[in-house]
Amino acid sequence: MSLLDKYDQVSARHKRLLALGRDPFDVCMDRIVSATEAIIGGRDVILVGTNNYLGLTFDPDCIAAAADALAREGTGTTGSRIANGTYASHRELEEEIAAFLGRRSAMVFPTGYQANLGILAGLAGPKDIILLDADSHASIYDGCRLSGATLVRFRHNSPADLDKRLERLDGEAASKLVVVEGIYSMLGDQAPLDEFVDVKQRHGVELLVDEAHSLGVFGERGRGLAEAAGVEEEVDYVVGTFSKSLGAVGGFGASDNPGFERLRYTSRPYMFTASSSPSSIATVLATLEKVRSRPELRRQLWENARALYKGLMDLGFSVCAEASPIIALKMPNETAAVFMWNALLEAGVYVNLALPPGTPDGSCLLRCSLSASHTPQQVKRICEVFEQSLHALKGWQAAQSAAE
Repeated sequence: MSLLDKYDQVSARHKRLLALGRDPFDVCMDRIVSATEAIIGGRDVILVGTNNYLGLTFDPDCIAAAADALAREGTGTTGSRIANGTYASHRELEEEIAAFLGRRSAMVFPTGYQANLGILAGLAGPKDIILLDADSHASIYDGCRLSGATLVRFRHNSPADLDKRLERLDGEAASKLVVVEGIYSMLGDQAPLDEFVDVKQRHGVELLVDEAHSLGVFGERGRGLAEAAGVEEEVDYVVGTFSKSLGAVGGFGASDNPGFERLRYTSRPYMFTASSSPSSIATVLATLEKVRSRPELRRQLWENARALYKGLMDLGFSVCAEASPIIALKMPNETAAVFMWNALLEAGVYVNLALPPGTPDGSCLLRCSLSASHTPQQVKRICEVFEQSLHALKGWQAAQSAAE
């Protein structure tokens, strides 16, 4: 018996998806044309599933900064931060992130996934308790497991349920950490941070907010949902990624806690992995400056998000949350979702397909993410393609019913 035999059922399910068209989990971008366009299978496609919220991946200044760093410092560091992998630019970026967020200190990681692993596994240990939102990202769950802490899940976006669970734990001597996200990546819904802060204060626990999808998107200065909600001072730890609004690769953790720097020599995911390449660091330094100096990008992003939200609502789609840069549509079943995803791609629009078990409540989703770089004409075209694909789905469903 092979170790891989346990995946037989998953493989069979994958084959059923392939019977409906392309492989939704192995899409190859033949060529990226811009922040919102690509060539896929020889066809021009509008990208509506990239998390490229501010459209900075093709910004000339950011590209120039990366190219300059590549020429000056080479392709990679070939070492970890505690060995030879700390360059002046790593320190500079950490200082810039801390200053941008108004925090005492920050740590940089090679990926956003590792940022959650490193911060959570460094903060908590076997004698601690982590209370996390049930819909938290896989990297949060993995970081919690790596920490060895006791995990307590509370209902998604429910301060009342968190409050009840903390009440039951009030007699416990263990340190407690609450973990939530700013925007949840599947549905695009926002955490009620002000209410979570009230619960946190009442029970005297610490709070970590993952601003991966909300950094650059929310707040007057783009610092995230905590800034927009006016609760930054009550958030003890911030985690985020460079692969969304900042258009690069990497992640960070930041805090005002004077002991935060201890994680540099206690967090294994930070200590034992090669550090980010100089070009990646230079890119983030450049994009961070764009977030500071170009608030109009956030305004354009939200205009695009509201326009697509209205267009899809008018077409009768079941939209999972209020308007945000992530707009998820709930489909009736897996077959309908996969058919629709293929129809959209065939007509020139790429979105994300999200299926159980990686979705909340076993939902089958078509997930869109908008960019400041989408033009009004592109948003209009996206709505037109959704309408055409919906008609195609209804026709296909009618034909299937007639054949049964």
